[in-house]
Amino acid sequence: MKSRMMLGRKIGMTQIFLENGKRVPVTVVQAGPMTVVRKKTSLGKDGYAAVQLGFEDATKQQKDESVRWRGLTKAQVGVFAQAGIDVPKRIVRELLVQESELDSFTPGQVIDSSLFKAGEFIDVTSVSKGRGFAGVMKRHNFSGFRATHGTHESFRGGGSIGASAYPSRVFRGKRMPGHMGAKRVTVQNLRLVQITEEDGLYLIKGAVPGPNGSLVTIRPAIKKSGRARR
Repeated sequence: MKSRMMLGRKIGMTQIFLENGKRVPVTVVQAGPMTVVRKKTSLGKDGYAAVQLGFEDATKQQKDESVRWRGLTKAQVGVFAQAGIDVPKRIVRELLVQESELDSFTPGQVIDSSLFKAGEFIDVTSVSKGRGFAGVMKRHNFSGFRATHGTHESFRGGGSIGASAYPSRVFRGKRMPGHMGAKRVTVQNLRLVQITEEDGLYLIKGAVPGPNGSLVTIRPAIKKSGRARR
């Protein structure tokens, strides 16, 4: 399967020791399982080849003999029923594939953590931690002003932001204080050190964006495709 994607939840960080005694800091991610919800083909009304993957069971709400699934409309629930999935999924993501790869997917098929192998390089995407409104020293790593010799009330400021006469405006993209974090971030070329198949845990070398419990998307590394190290 050339086109691969795994959804998971970030658990936290720890460390492991290799056979040679080297200590490796790793991020633990609960990977999958995912369920194939629907297939799209370039020959049909969709116009492109893709697979919809569901992750995590939705919460069932029952009242007065009526059953609802939290956060899902009746139309969305109907898509899962059409695929023969009894429990709808909270999260649905779409994976673009080649037309020839569609035969390897079947609605209702479960994809577990064995999709990736230990030693592979992967790209990890998640939403970074939100830092709120931050100044230029925290947000852009400015050095600030010196704390002596006539500096007044502007020790952590950003300084001048442009001339007054010309061009009489602030250029787009000027680094200034503002909202920091809470953005979609992709970290490339992380190594998948170890996989615990019984628990479906990925041990990824290095840091993964986002707080503990955040949704993580794992794909094969596009810059180191096919390469693996011990």
